[in-house]
This record gives sequence, C-alpha cells and structure tokens, in this order.
Amino acid sequence: MSTNASDPVQGAHVQAAAARIGPHVHRTPVVRCRSINDIVGFDCHFKCESFQRGGSFKLRGALNAVFNLPAPTRALGVFTHSSGNFAQGLALAARSAGVHATIVMPSSAPAVKQAAVRGYGAHVVLCEPTLASRIATVGALAQEAKGTVISPSDHPDVIAGQGTCGLELLDQVSGLDAVVVPLGGGGLLGGIAVAVKAFAPEVTVIGAEPAGADDAWRSRQAGRRLGHPPEGPRTICDGLRTELGEYTWPLVRDRVDHVVRVEDSTTKQAMRLLYERAKLVVEPSAAIALGVLMTDGHALPPSARVGVVLSGGNLDLDSLPALLSRAS
Repeated sequence: MSTNASDPVQGAHVQAAAARIGPHVHRTPVVRCRSINDIVGFDCHFKCESFQRGGSFKLRGALNAVFNLPAPTRALGVFTHSSGNFAQGLALAARSAGVHATIVMPSSAPAVKQAAVRGYGAHVVLCEPTLASRIATVGALAQEAKGTVISPSDHPDVIAGQGTCGLELLDQVSGLDAVVVPLGGGGLLGGIAVAVKAFAPEVTVIGAEPAGADDAWRSRQAGRRLGHPPEGPRTICDGLRTELGEYTWPLVRDRVDHVVRVEDSTTKQAMRLLYERAKLVVEPSAAIALGVLMTDGHALPPSARVGVVLSGGNLDLDSLPALLSRAS
C-alpha cells in the first residue's frame, strides 16, 4: 500500500474531519447477529450507517466539505447533483451550517426522495435524467450564483468525511481482520481505506462492487481508470452505479487490498438475511457488503473478524417485494 505526503487525503485529514463534524453526526452503532455469523462463517460486526442522520453515511462527507469552506465562500451557497443519498446529505449539511443548498435531481428521481431533500430546506432543480444534463445544469447554476459545487464522492473533503466512519469502527471493534465496504464512486471506500491503513494497517480492506457496475474491478485489472460500458451499469444497487473519479481512483488502486464483484442475486440474499435475521432495514447498496462474504472471492480465512459497513437504508418501500423475493 503506497502513501506519501502529497496524497490529498491522509489519516490526519480524516481525524480533522472527525473533530469538525462530530457534534453534527451520530456515532452509529455496531451490531452482531449470531445466526448470520453461523450462516456465512465469519464474525461479522455490522456498522449501521443506516441509522445516521439522513439515513446514510453521506452526511459525513457533506458536512466536512461544507464546514471546511471559507465563510465568505460558504455564504454564496453549495450545489450538487444527486438522485439519492448525497442529495439528502448535502441538504442536511447545509441546513446545519446555515447556508443555502441547491440540488439538481433527475426528473426520474422518486417523488419521496425529492420531498425528503426539500424537507431539509434545499432548493431542488429537476433536469433530464442523464449524467451529462445533471453536470451541465449544476455547473450553470453554480456559476450564475458564484457558489461551490461539491461532488458526491470525488472531493478530498468529502472523502475525508466519509473516512470518519472507518475511524469510528476501529474504535468500536478491536482486533478486526478485515473491513468490507460498498464501492460505487469510491468516496466511502477510499476514505475508510485511508483511515484503516493509517491507523490499523494490518486490517484488510475489501471493496464490494456490483458485477454489473464493475468499473473499479476492471480498472484495477487494467492498471488505469475505466468507465462503464456504453450500455451503462446494470445493477439493483442504484447507489453504486457511479464511476471512480480523479481522487478516488488512486485510493482504490493503492490502499484497497481487494475488490470483489457481487451478483445482484447474492445481494438480494444478503439483504433478506439482514431483514429476517438481524432486523436491519438496509438498501441493496449496503447489503452488498455482506454479499461479499457469501462469495468465494474475498480470500478471508474462516471465522475472520470482519467489519461490514452497511452504508444506508434509504429505499423505495414499493420495491421491497421484488428485492426480498427468494427468486434470483
């Protein structure tokens, strides 16, 4: 694992983020479930970011990015584009900091998510449901207002903020052999990898990536950052359909020990286990972390002590019957 003083995100940045955002976030619980441990053959310690304010880990990075802006810059407002958890995270962070947030969301975003973002006081602007439209719209709005665009994952302050989840986990559970973290844009995995390799380098860091959105796995194989194929990502893990960015790619390349691809059918099985056995409401993009331990791609010894990061619990309840169906 390579690190150097010029890395934009280091362990000290994560520690500073923890001090900065501590009064505004929940120290989320870690829970165990003996029946799940018996089924998967590991000593799992579930870090429940689904219990975070806003329902996911995204608040951590959003808060750190907003609070780290100079006051005059912050006063001009913050902007982002998101169809899901970061939209809520930044809206809540902006409200906590007393600044205005504008969130560009695709017109296809569920009405319940739009309502949640508005409920936190943000201004929602709808656009065509394409990434290009989202980027163009948020850029134009921020330029007009002279505000700041904050990336959902590819921003050093966001990455450092997400890494505070890893710091908490290391403090809550001693003697971990490994940590498994969902992988989409790489902000959460990258931040946790920075924290773990800085303060517990013996712990194995594993990224959990959908097989149908495996740009990180393919990038590591190729030795260069790759995007999704023209047909786009295909996975039920809607929060993991994003790609690695300029800042997250080097972290996933250099500080993550393994990236494991997980089929949607396995993620569904993991999600069902978490609902039935642990009574934990999680979204597919979180359940995939347990899914890694139900594959043979992790290279962990039996009975390993594993931190499993359950990244969020925001999902459309109407989708539950299909997601929890026994059919693959």
